[in-house]
Amino acid sequence: MSSRSSIFDMIGPVMIGPSSSHTAGVVRIARVARRILGQQPDEATITFYNSFARTYEGHGSDRAVVAGLLDFKTDDTRIKTAFDHAREANLVYSFKSVGNASTLHPNTVKLNLTAGGRKVEIVGESRGGGLINIAQVNGFRADFSAQLHTLIITAEDIKGSIAFIADVVAHDDCNIATMNVSRKGKHDLACQFIETDSGIRPLTLEYLRSLRWVNEVIYIPDIDL
Repeated sequence: MSSRSSIFDMIGPVMIGPSSSHTAGVVRIARVARRILGQQPDEATITFYNSFARTYEGHGSDRAVVAGLLDFKTDDTRIKTAFDHAREANLVYSFKSVGNASTLHPNTVKLNLTAGGRKVEIVGESRGGGLINIAQVNGFRADFSAQLHTLIITAEDIKGSIAFIADVVAHDDCNIATMNVSRKGKHDLACQFIETDSGIRPLTLEYLRSLRWVNEVIYIPDIDL
């Protein structure tokens, strides 16, 4: 992960709510999850773990996660009334809590989202100051911050695929800041999580999607999450 610091890291984002970890970070995790799904979810099952499980109602994490799924930013005053807006948007949601998950970060939330026939599962960690780590996507280890342009590629685990995709991205004049590869098993599906310092052209994304051994390409631009 990148070790660069910014004034954002030190003082946190402009936000609505009592805590950057319990409000701003949760909003950002939900907004990333919405982008991975590709649209607003119809249904969401939200599971809070550890510290979150004990405090999510009192600290407003429940409203924050629903607000993020509605694509509200961290400083949006509508976070306080997110439940009302969710009803207007026909977003159905439910909460679960697991108070003792020793293998998970203290501030962890899992989102199971559906829209139409598509389903995704995202596990995110709120690290403080509004900073987040997306730990898992659909069972694959991810570990990206969503602070940079992020490319998520699910593909067959064939020889040379990682180097090939890295070369395609490099030829788009994009510098790769971080890359993490996770796979279900040898010669099974693999997922690449690539963070770049600059944006990726639509033509490059379409080329990657056209490859017969690539199952899915998701691109999350560097936007104000």
